[in-house]
Amino acid sequence: MGRHMTTDRPLRLVIAGGGTGGHVLPAMAVLEVLAARGIAIDPLWIGSVSGVEGETARHAGIPFAAIQTGKLRRYVDRKTPADLARIPVGLGQAWHLLRRHRPDVVLGTGGFVSVPTVLAAARSIPVLTHEQTAILGLATRITMRFADVLAVSYEETARLAAGSRARARVVVTGNPVRPSLLDGDVARGRSAFGFTPDLPAVYVTGGARGASPLNDRIGALLPDLLDRTQILHQTGPAGANDDAQAARARRATWPDEIQRRYQVREYVRDEMADVYAAAALVIGRAGAGTVAELARLGKPAILIPLPGTGGDEQTHNARLLADAGAAIVLPQAEATPDRLRTEIERLLADPETLATMSARARAIGRSDAADRLTDELLALAATRWPTGS
Repeated sequence: MGRHMTTDRPLRLVIAGGGTGGHVLPAMAVLEVLAARGIAIDPLWIGSVSGVEGETARHAGIPFAAIQTGKLRRYVDRKTPADLARIPVGLGQAWHLLRRHRPDVVLGTGGFVSVPTVLAAARSIPVLTHEQTAILGLATRITMRFADVLAVSYEETARLAAGSRARARVVVTGNPVRPSLLDGDVARGRSAFGFTPDLPAVYVTGGARGASPLNDRIGALLPDLLDRTQILHQTGPAGANDDAQAARARRATWPDEIQRRYQVREYVRDEMADVYAAAALVIGRAGAGTVAELARLGKPAILIPLPGTGGDEQTHNARLLADAGAAIVLPQAEATPDRLRTEIERLLADPETLATMSARARAIGRSDAADRLTDELLALAATRWPTGS
């Protein structure tokens, strides 16, 4: 599957998007597919100063440029005037970056930082923008009026886009998952964190920047829960919260055997495939990237959607898995430590239910999403590449 092209020069690609991991992962998936197809690229990632995309790009060896960006809000907030003032500055910065890089195509992956670059590219550079969630985020509602192609993850999202004033052609690609995540190894995952085969492993994640409400609830269950399981707890980086430091201090007070069953990481990168392979259960938020990975890899989950997001998008994302019988969804207000303990213990004691949830998750995962999105990107770029210069 996919387009294989040869040309005298690399594909000049600009990635625009970030803020959270969900807006970063589709770009990483596309980059992996391009590399697997042997397509040389000359990339530039345009993002925000404080989002996760800068570190992600640097870790992947991709040139990165930060621009000014302002959060767009549907509600009154004292930060709005300052944020609105940043938007034209960011637009000018993006225009200069595009003029210098001369891309064949722009891949917008969402978040407010994608808006200036998509607007600066409109009508002069081909633009594909991707919506990861089950709804249309505010940034996407803006960029789809300027993009050439809007790629969405779900059929219901396409129906929403069809009823709007989108200039873009709408295609359903799915939410791509990095192909490398399929190469995980159970034994390697256990070994990386000192876990043993005799107890099931649980992976707790609040996303790239962590989630203190989730971290606090897990902390309240420890160390008692470690009699029945081993936990890898991804807390988020120190720049986002102090939870890793607190978790490590708590861990240090336990007996050595119990300490070995609980490992704390601020973030997980290169070991991610092995972590998923080793995990019998995942506990986390319901960001679009997490939900796509759980479905593609067939991982049973307990999801606690982030409350208060625009359009309650995380609850919509979580329901996709819950309605398929692949996840338990607990609103944050209901996810008390006692309730969480009950659900974790119930699932870990019932391997048959976990296996059923796994199969149902895998049944709704789109195995070709990364290829589909890459194909759409290359088709759009073909107006300038390989025949352009």
